[in-house]
Amino acid sequence: MKRLILLLLICIAAIAGEIKISENNATDPVYQLPLKKYPKWVTEAKLSSGKTAYFVSVKSMMTVYFHQPYFQKHKLIDGNITQMYVQDYISGRKIDAKKAFYIFGSRIVGPHGDDLIPFETADSAKLFMFKNGGSKILRFNKLSKGLMQYLDM
Repeated sequence: MKRLILLLLICIAAIAGEIKISENNATDPVYQLPLKKYPKWVTEAKLSSGKTAYFVSVKSMMTVYFHQPYFQKHKLIDGNITQMYVQDYISGRKIDAKKAFYIFGSRIVGPHGDDLIPFETADSAKLFMFKNGGSKILRFNKLSKGLMQYLDM
């Protein structure tokens, strides 16, 4: 039975989408960090231009999301963000950013300091909090400009 469950989990992981960076030397548009160095944290945004923008973390992508006119004006992104994806911190599975559960206040820090840690399910987030600390589990509608600024202090 354990082998069957393990095999099932491996198959699900193989089928599940992953965020794949197309450029070898891509850098984050906010923090200018190399994306390949932090594959567990990489996020993705589909743009109205048809292009895809990659970010080094949830905090970076949300900073751009909440300040799109600024980043477009300075040609750091090419169009409005139409869809966003994050990776479940444990499984690496690509998930819709608006459906994710985010841990705030964990002992685990991202590539640029304090960050939000995404999970596909509330149970996964709760288990992670039990092991690694955290103040809150947030949904997408609770993320804000102010929170991103606070995380960047």
